[in-house]
Amino acid sequence: MKRRITNCLILAFAFLFTSCGYNTMVEKQEATESAWANVENQYQRRADLIPNLVNVVKGYAKHESSTLQAVIEARSKATSVQIDPSNMTEADLEKFQQAQDNVSSAMSKLMVVVEAYPELKANENFRDLQVQLEGTENRIAVERRKFNETAQDYNKYIKSFPELITAKIFGFDPKPYFKAQAGAETAPQVNFD
Repeated sequence: MKRRITNCLILAFAFLFTSCGYNTMVEKQEATESAWANVENQYQRRADLIPNLVNVVKGYAKHESSTLQAVIEARSKATSVQIDPSNMTEADLEKFQQAQDNVSSAMSKLMVVVEAYPELKANENFRDLQVQLEGTENRIAVERRKFNETAQDYNKYIKSFPELITAKIFGFDPKPYFKAQAGAETAPQVNFD
């Protein structure tokens, strides 16, 4: 009799765990981690292009060493920020995003400097690198959007009933989202005076 009760309990637990969504949660969590890896891959691609761009600019803009140094430092700080996607927090993602925003800001300043060097803008290596960076920025935007969509799907699932019970029991925590850069909601002012 005791064995029969044990078998019934085992079957009941097996049924509960197969219908409680645990396996789906694992799949969705893996999907978010995969999407995160794609985001990191594109940011790494950008980080790999930056030294080449800096070297090309350095040859033409010797007097712009502080701008070049700022780009190199921003890249270094950004590549040092690592996130474990299995337990990513809002604070982790904000730190990562801030480091990447600093790279974008430094790169924007570098592009302003480049405007003062027409011979640099005409350099084929520079143009090729610039095209690659622009393409990478687009890929970053696409992968960030995909990550947010995947995280949203996962978050909705683990917050739905009865899955939220399983999520709490097994420690499935919500994933944070990428947010727009501060000030992005305000359109830039254009003045032709």
